[in-house]
Amino acid sequence: MENEKPINIAIVDDDNLIVQLLDAYFSNNESISVIMKANDGSVFLEQLKSAPEIPDIVLLDLRMQKMDGIETTELLKEQYPTIKIIVISSHYKSSFMGYMLKTGVNAFIPKEISPDALEQIIYSVSKTGYYFSEEHVNAMSQHISMKAPKPKLSKQEILTSRELEILKLICQQYSTVEIASKLFITKRTVEGHKANLLLKTGVRNTAGLVIFAISHQIIGPDELTLVFS
Repeated sequence: MENEKPINIAIVDDDNLIVQLLDAYFSNNESISVIMKANDGSVFLEQLKSAPEIPDIVLLDLRMQKMDGIETTELLKEQYPTIKIIVISSHYKSSFMGYMLKTGVNAFIPKEISPDALEQIIYSVSKTGYYFSEEHVNAMSQHISMKAPKPKLSKQEILTSRELEILKLICQQYSTVEIASKLFITKRTVEGHKANLLLKTGVRNTAGLVIFAISHQIIGPDELTLVFS
């Protein structure tokens, strides 16, 4: 995958072997650059204070001995909201939607995932702000009865036709630039609509927007574009 500049990532995991293996794997990748490594959330946050450049994405372990991934995520969202978070955990469960919505992480994946798959997920999160697998989508759709009436939104939540159009394109993994080109509007206009979507839906990021779109039957699970499809 070609990028104008490498995706800068951080690896935060209390298993030093995993940190070293991932660092070695990405060392041969010109599109992804490991710029920070830490074995604990508190150490990572301390590193960020003096870092000349903050990462675009952090690969974050959920269970760590000092500061765990949950607390680290909360502080990152407060202090460094531009950093996208991919939680990699051996305590993975497919019923992760509530966790993603509550904390605002951009992806939640099992630790046994292959490095090649992880690489594609990093690209997806960098481009669109989220990653969902087919398993994730199936888990979401199981919580929604397709025969149930479409939920009614409050006056504050009612989306305009343009916002609905942009929301559907977000779910189909179009980037902000691609949406602007497709709809013949400016990137700034797309960003404005996205900000309104976040405000109206009450979610924290694009991953939350996708979950909102499915739960409100704005888009069907079969209409989503998945990273490995």
